[in-house]
Amino acid sequence: MSREGNEEVDPEFVSRLASYLGFNKERVQHLFEKSYLARNWGKYENLLRFDKEISHIERGTVLYEKDGSFEAIVGFPKIRRAMVLNPTIKKHFSGLEKVAVEEKMNGYNVRIAIAKDEILAITRSGYICPYTTQKAKEKLNLKFFEDFPELVLYGEMVGPDNPYVPKEIYDIESVEFYIFDIRKKNSGEPLPIKKRQEILEKYGFFQVRFFDEFPLETAAEEIEKIIRELGEIEHEGVVIKDPDMMLSPLKYTSSQSNCSDLRHAFKFYNETGRDYMLSRIVREGFQTVEWDEDETEFEERCMKLGKSILGPLRESIRTVKNGQRLYEEARIRVRDLKTAADFEGYLKRLGIDAIFEEPQPIGDEYRIVIKKINKSTNDKTHAILQGETW
Repeated sequence: MSREGNEEVDPEFVSRLASYLGFNKERVQHLFEKSYLARNWGKYENLLRFDKEISHIERGTVLYEKDGSFEAIVGFPKIRRAMVLNPTIKKHFSGLEKVAVEEKMNGYNVRIAIAKDEILAITRSGYICPYTTQKAKEKLNLKFFEDFPELVLYGEMVGPDNPYVPKEIYDIESVEFYIFDIRKKNSGEPLPIKKRQEILEKYGFFQVRFFDEFPLETAAEEIEKIIRELGEIEHEGVVIKDPDMMLSPLKYTSSQSNCSDLRHAFKFYNETGRDYMLSRIVREGFQTVEWDEDETEFEERCMKLGKSILGPLRESIRTVKNGQRLYEEARIRVRDLKTAADFEGYLKRLGIDAIFEEPQPIGDEYRIVIKKINKSTNDKTHAILQGETW
């Protein structure tokens, strides 16, 4: 008998799940015991989620019983990063005549699908976010899910009322969903780009910006131009795709996006992984060489990079030294205050220390400012200022 938390997992259920996954029963029991396979919370506890990548199963994959078997909403596939454009594109997409280029938007990854007869918004980790779910129901044409119950929308929640990645750069009043993939349940097979675009247009969904298809030989040159333009308006970067979606995509980001990530990372330096910080600095090194920058351009890059690291770090240290607490400020906009209460409970279950300020009426909605306390960086900075060694 295995346990998920304090709950016993029925042996017959384990046996059926093992058969569906192609695992033996002992392995499934082990996954439950280690919480690599876990239940969602509350009314969604009948939806299982993979908290770790297991064999061929992506992290964040959600499973639920259907018609005597199971149905899967596959997790986000890994997208490898091109550190230098020209050789990587030619090697990765060898054999293709053209590659498609789309914008990589700076938002919060979400999958939206119908599961157990309900429209749900599923996070990258496989949780059901109550706020994102409610926004999806308000913003999207739900007829799509009636017509295509076997398909899943993969997209970004973007805008200033996004409690995870709030951004003002897209000229969005509150939040919107921009779709970059449609995939089939169970297999995770993606639709070709043109087919996806036709369906999204038919149902009136916002789509990530599509730049064009470029010949493989000249794609790097064209993408560099796009990246420079995106950087000037502080947008993130691009995703480079096989138009038929048979080969996995690549991603490539602007210097401005790297610096923006670093500003956030070093403001909360003790919460952010060192690999996260290092990878973005290394990207800058490869980009300056690939773009063959002269000394003036290189010095400008160095100044921007250095300020993105030391500026927020100095600000955080000064804040704690002055007796104040470090926090991330975000906001949500809801029609029903119950959605806000559900979201507050959801963040607590995730272990996030958040203060919800008083709701402010805006038309027929309420805007609520959320202050997420970054305890680790607060405590570490205070201890160092009191004499603790590194």
